[in-house]
This record gives sequence, structure tokens and C-alpha cells, in this order.
Amino acid sequence: MITVHHLEMSRSQRVLWLLEELGLPYELIIHARDPATRLAPPELRKIHPLGKSPVIQDDDLVIAESGAILEYLAEVHGVQAKAELAGLEPKRGSAAARECRFWMHYAEGSLMNWLVMKLVFTTIPRQPMPFFVRPIARGLCNKVIEKLIEPNLERATAFIDEHLASHTWFAGEAISLADFQMCFALEALSSRSTTARHAPHIKAWLERVHARPAYQRAIEKGGPVLPQA
Repeated sequence: MITVHHLEMSRSQRVLWLLEELGLPYELIIHARDPATRLAPPELRKIHPLGKSPVIQDDDLVIAESGAILEYLAEVHGVQAKAELAGLEPKRGSAAARECRFWMHYAEGSLMNWLVMKLVFTTIPRQPMPFFVRPIARGLCNKVIEKLIEPNLERATAFIDEHLASHTWFAGEAISLADFQMCFALEALSSRSTTARHAPHIKAWLERVHARPAYQRAIEKGGPVLPQA
């Protein structure tokens, strides 16, 4: 039996979605974020030294990092996937495989960096600090967001939207691991960028994802992907 250590409103939603698509039985352990820091609770360090989520346990194996978990699940359990999921790991050497590999790396290697930076620089001015420091902190953070973060998010949005204009899923016409890996990033991008929220092909891709019964089951079990307005 697979055990998933799921942190609320986190990347581990990707893992729940894939497990639901594959129809695999699993035990779900939900960990609440620390109310003050919004970070993972210390008990996750008992599962894996990094103390972060997602982490899965499959018999004696403990696997961390969402990309590594997705690849493990596809490699070990994907053989029993229904025909629609036959392209989870596209044929090695194919154009779809190259696309899948690129987006798997891009999600965390590039896009999530800017999204995390925006979250951090948006949050800093709200932290406790002397009243006379707050305007300075707000000004500096706003400048970083305006001059550095937003231009990169807008460039990313245009790049992704253009790709999805000619691809039903990230690696082509069949859903692949790239879609699971990109999902959380695009949820966050659409939440934190007005430009992305109105990008037609990103919006259509998210609607396709949200319409999938397995995705809906993952949300029902794991909770919302992002904080609710």
C-alpha cells in the first residue's frame, strides 16, 4: 500500500491526481501547515530528512520530490494504466518524450522559482517589523516584483500559452507526466498573474484538467490547491 504524506495546498496535489488517474489504492496522511510560518510541520522530518512534502512510502521505499514521485509511479505502476494514460511516459527518443522531459524540468527549474519569489516578496511587507521600516520594505519589494519578477512571469505566460495553442496537452495529444508536473505551477501562475489568468490557452488547459474526474477526486481528498479567496 502506498502512503502519501500530503501537505495542504502544496505541490503534492500532483501526486494525488496521478494516483487517482491510475486508480491505485493509497493511504492519505494530510499535514497542516504551521499557522505562523506557513511551512511544513516538523513531524515530516520523521518521514524524510528534508521535512518537506510530497513524500510517499511504498513498502520500504521512501521517495521525495514530486517529479521523482511521478516518474516512480509511472515506471512501477503505469503498466496497468488505462489506454488514455498510455502516453504518461512517451516513447524514448520521440518528439513527445523530448517535450515531456522539457516541461518536467521547466516546471520546477524555471517557472516555480519566479512564482515562489513573487510569493515571498509579496509576503515580506506583511511580516512584523517596526512601523518606520514597513514603507521601505514595501517599496523595495514592489520594485523587485515590478522590475524583475513580473517581466519574467509575463514572458513565461506568453511562452506557455503559445505552446498550448498547438498542443492539447504539454507533450502533444496525449496526457503525460508533464501535465501533472505543470499543473500546480499553472494553478499558481493563474492565481498570481492577471496576464496568465486571461491567457486563453492556459485557461483552456486548466479547464480540461479541472474537468477530469480523477482531478476532482484528488481535490476532494486533498483539499484546495491554493488558499481560497
